[in-house]
Parts: sequence; C-alpha cells; structure tokens
Amino acid sequence: MDRIAVLVPCYNEAKTIEKVVRDFRKALPEAVIYVYDNNSADGTADIARNAGAVVRHEYRQGKGNVIRRMFREIDADCYLITDGDDTYPAEFAREMCDKVLEKQVDMVVGDRLSSTYFSENKRPFHNFGNSLVRSAINRLFRSEIKDIMTGYRAFSYQFVKSFPVLSTGFEIETEMSIHAIDKNMFLDSVVIDYRDRPEGSESKLNTYSDGARVLRTIARLYRNYKPFQFFSLIALALLIIAAIFFLPVAADYVRTGLVARFPTLIVCGFVVIAAILAFFAGLILQTIRQKDRQDFEMRLIEIETEKHR
Repeated sequence: MDRIAVLVPCYNEAKTIEKVVRDFRKALPEAVIYVYDNNSADGTADIARNAGAVVRHEYRQGKGNVIRRMFREIDADCYLITDGDDTYPAEFAREMCDKVLEKQVDMVVGDRLSSTYFSENKRPFHNFGNSLVRSAINRLFRSEIKDIMTGYRAFSYQFVKSFPVLSTGFEIETEMSIHAIDKNMFLDSVVIDYRDRPEGSESKLNTYSDGARVLRTIARLYRNYKPFQFFSLIALALLIIAAIFFLPVAADYVRTGLVARFPTLIVCGFVVIAAILAFFAGLILQTIRQKDRQDFEMRLIEIETEKHR
C-alpha cells in the first residue's frame, strides 16, 4: 500500500502533463504519481511516463470512469487527485495530505473560489456555474462547502473504498461532495491559488452540456439522499395545483349551491390523492435511507479492518 498516491486523470494534456508530474514529485517525493490516460491522441501517456509517472489507461471516455478505475485499483493511506492541465499548484499538496494523514480528515477540498479563481478564470459562465452549484448544494444539503466542483482534493482510504462512483463525466466532483455531506464524513478545506490554463491548452468541460448534467446530478442525488424532503416538495406542489383549480369550483358552490364543473372537481381529487401518495412514498423511502446509513457505518468498520490486515 502506498503512503500517498497522486492521481492524475488525463485526456490530451501533452502541453502540461510533464510539468504537473515534476511539480508533484518535488512537492511529495515519497508519493507515487499515477497518470491515467483516457484515450489521449497527443502522446500524453508517453510524456508522463518519461517524467517518472506510473501510467495506466481507462478506455471508457469520461472523468467519472477514470476515477472509478483509479479508486478500484490503487490502495493508499492518502489519495491526492489533481488535473493534468497545470491549474492546481503542487505547493498546496503537502498541507492537504497532512490533514488526511495526521488529522484523519476524510476529504480535503482545494478551495479555488475563496482565492484567485474568479480573477484567473476567463470563462464567465464557468464562474456563474460554480457559484450556482455551490449555492444549490449548500442550501439543499445544509452544508458549507466552499468549492463544490474543484478537481483538487485529498481523500482518506475509507472515503475512497466506500464511495460508489456512479457518474461518468465531470459531474463526479458534485457526487463526491454530496456523498461526503450525506455520510457525515470529516470534511476540511485548504484555500489554494488557481491559475488558468496555459495558452494552447483547451478545457474539456462544456459549459452548457456538462453544466446541465451537473444540475441533473444534484436533482438525482437530492431525491436519493433526501427522499422525504424531495417527495414532500412534490406533494406540496400537487396540493397547490389542486387548490388553484378547486377554489373556483368551491366559490361557485357557495354562491349557487351547485357544482357546475364536476370534471374539474374529480381531477382535483385525483391530484390530492397523488399528493398523499408522494408524501407517504417519501416517508417510506426516508426510513429505508436511515437503515442504509446504519449499514454504511458498519461498512466503514469493515473497510478499516481490511486496511490493517
């Protein structure tokens, strides 16, 4: 088992990967640098190997697929994940790893948004998207994570081996953050400097399509992790719709003593029934979620035991 494993998912990062590998070897000389090439066509893998990294491959496209492969194959006391585009400075790596190794933090977030991100990043919609996602998750999940979508993080062995990777693309960071919040993991952050990509290096993140996927992921995870709140909101919305259509029917009845719009009344009744069903579905699923959290705590004990065998 490695003491520290630096994980670098890469797709066509030939211009920057050598510097990234050398910077992290200097910052963490005891670490093993793993570069996982994701079908690069520009020689990224060869450059990383010549720079001293252990190079492996994931042939299914997508950052989530790469991280799933990394987490399954590598055993380490501390995992540090960074991007291959040289946007995350290696000088913060030691502080992040020390929090995992010495303070038993489960996930350390490299917080870009509290320092230079908004001034360095030249893509205004990316800035807006980061702020939107941070605000949405912190409100929905009652958390205070400063940077939800950063690709610079350090993890404990327990986190990595208990994290079910379901996402295939860039929404993986959102999934990590919500998983850590929901499972009451020990979270901490380190404010880092962020630098924009060097000239000639292109972002693989599509602002609109990947942004939409992130928002869908938030909705999906909110439904899965907070089912009572999710289905209660649906029930409330249905009750409001039923009330809007029922009020004119009730007003006519008070005024004339007759129900002139029976179809509307019947539909309102079915909508109210749907609201009741949604409410009780959320109640049942919340009970199941509570049992799942209990099972997860037992799984953490098993993981810790396996680590020390």
